Amino acid sequence: MQKTMEDNVFRAIEQRKVSAQIVDQVKSLIANGRLKPGDALPPERELMKVFNVSRPTLREALNTLSTMGFVQMAQRRRTRVKSLVPSNITEPLHHLLKDDIKVSLELIEARTIIETGNVRLAAKRATEADIERLEKCLEQMGQKLKDNTSFTEEDAAFHLAIAEATHNKIQTHLMFSIYDLLREKVGLCYYDDETEYMYQQHRDIVEAIKAGDEVLSQSRMETHLSYVESLLNRLIAGETAS
Repeated sequence: MQKTMEDNVFRAIEQRKVSAQIVDQVKSLIANGRLKPGDALPPERELMKVFNVSRPTLREALNTLSTMGFVQMAQRRRTRVKSLVPSNITEPLHHLLKDDIKVSLELIEARTIIETGNVRLAAKRATEADIERLEKCLEQMGQKLKDNTSFTEEDAAFHLAIAEATHNKIQTHLMFSIYDLLREKVGLCYYDDETEYMYQQHRDIVEAIKAGDEVLSQSRMETHLSYVESLLNRLIAGETAS
């Protein structure tokens, strides 16, 4: 039986739902690093205008993205991009950290292995925009220091900015998950008499990244994280004594 040209060349047209096209756009933006973990999507009204879709279509797309684990939706809050590290990995760690602060030391060790690699890549790959982001973090930390208030959030933003400066999406998502786990414990480690020294350590790291010095960047990150570990040990000793 002779085959026709239609059998060899043409394919049926795929009719794709509009919501599926929105899902693909958002997934693509996450995959290429344009949307990072923790980023908030625009308000729904704005998204409806950008995509030129109705609210039910947009909601269908967002619900699909939420089910797939790409975004987190909450009532009266903006939809945010989630870390690609599965929650079934991090959730048990949350419970372990809550029950035993000593587990934080093991997480600090894992963080050191990742962040010393991150800072070397950042020194090698950081763009002017990356440097500006790091300096903005320093500026915000400096202001918190003047106001005598905690800069825990700014510290997290700083280290995430270094991860972003690697231009390695996996590193960025890993660091976001690690900081989500450590955020509370690290904040407890910041004693009032230590914050100025911590701030200077962050400044030293940025200067090494700006100089493009991979070895110095790694050395300064190791010094900083070793110091954080010593503060955590101090916290553990205090809790044990009480």
